[in-house]
Amino acid sequence: MRWFRKDRPPEVWEIDVQPAGDIEAAQRIREICVSAEAIAEKMAAGGRHAEKDQAIDATRYQAAIKCALEVAMKISDDAMRDVSVSQIIRLCVKVDHLKTARVLLRAINSEKTRAELMADHPVLNDQDAAN
Repeated sequence: MRWFRKDRPPEVWEIDVQPAGDIEAAQRIREICVSAEAIAEKMAAGGRHAEKDQAIDATRYQAAIKCALEVAMKISDDAMRDVSVSQIIRLCVKVDHLKTARVLLRAINSEKTRAELMADHPVLNDQDAAN
């Protein structure tokens, strides 16, 4: 019966939209990060069916990060790309994917943006000194 079956709406990152310019690409990354942040908070909270939901949410989160990175690679303006990548890094730190966050931190060209991220997230600073 179709009455009881709920079709879930597509996620922001599942919609195939090619941004026309850098501003639209940065806005799309921001939308993806906001949507994925809700998943990250849900993953951190746990719940009744934590193991099953955790696996599903982890897959959704990884798809969001992958899509955001693909869009970020197409941004030609260095400053906009740095800000967009920093949003992705904040999301990675929130879910405790520090290895990904550290790799992305090296992709940021702006020393100011990198310093702000390291000040906001000292976890990134500790491992960076060890490398």
